[in-house]
Amino acid sequence: MKLTPLALSAGDPAGIGAEIIAKAWAALRWEGPPFMVVGDARSLASAGSGVKVKTVTGPAQALDVFPVALPVLDIPLLSPVIAGQPSSAHAAQIIRCIETGAGLALSGAVSGLVTAPIAKAPLYDAGFKFPGHTEFLAELTASAVVHDGARGPIMMLTAGGLRATLVTIHKAHNDVSAALSVEAIVNAGLVTAQALKRDFGVARPRLALAALNPHAGESGALGREEIEIIEPAARALRDLGVEVMGPAPADTLFHAEARARYDGVLCMYHDQALIPVKMLDFWGGVNVTLGLPIVRTSPDHGTGFDIAGRGLARPDSLIAAIRLAAQIAARRAA
Repeated sequence: MKLTPLALSAGDPAGIGAEIIAKAWAALRWEGPPFMVVGDARSLASAGSGVKVKTVTGPAQALDVFPVALPVLDIPLLSPVIAGQPSSAHAAQIIRCIETGAGLALSGAVSGLVTAPIAKAPLYDAGFKFPGHTEFLAELTASAVVHDGARGPIMMLTAGGLRATLVTIHKAHNDVSAALSVEAIVNAGLVTAQALKRDFGVARPRLALAALNPHAGESGALGREEIEIIEPAARALRDLGVEVMGPAPADTLFHAEARARYDGVLCMYHDQALIPVKMLDFWGGVNVTLGLPIVRTSPDHGTGFDIAGRGLARPDSLIAAIRLAAQIAARRAA
């Protein structure tokens, strides 16, 4: 099997991206997985940690360089960077880095894409029309139908052996119920089941559905979403051949004994998934985008503007994202 590196888009240059990339390279330079950064070489060279940066022309050269220097496909910034101060002046280069990494992954020149954190507000100020990375990558890659008409992208968070998929993502609590539907849950379940087989090596995935309401609604006394939406979705998934349990009360789904009964859990809203993931491994969580034709992971944290430039940022989540992307790419290749 031909070895190809991962692409790593550099994220917001005013955040902790350059620092954690440099630290990740120092940790992985000998054992791998190898990666090539798509970003501004100058800001990466100034990230500290004694990292040596070498500009490269493409992935093949990056493989040769990786043990001795951080390989960077240089996309120069056009204005100075001030640590901790995001600017819309950098938006065009940030977007170009993501586009370039996605293009390399689509062409097969790299085995997958890992994305360092971006801040949305400076991009919006520059006219960026997507809610975030996930939706932008779906547009760039023309997200593929993966199973029985199901379509990505679907967000999964994973840490400490827990794989939690989100049915709704960045919704205010007041809006979650209206955003839930049988179709959305079935779609998320099908994409998750297919990804567990293809990307995580689970031959027969077992899914759990988290209830929305306390006590799974208490037969309608505490809410009817379980009766009218989540239970019909569970039946539909079973009819499609997916092994599903629930809806189950969320407060009993995440201890060790419960996690042993499923391979992935579908959560109805943001914090229902992210709280247990971050409790299990606050520093090592990974965001995985399911249902794309390319491999994409990212660290499960933001830009860290408050600590940028101070040498305090930990690379654990980025290292975990790099390793998981390489594992998924190897399974897909096999």
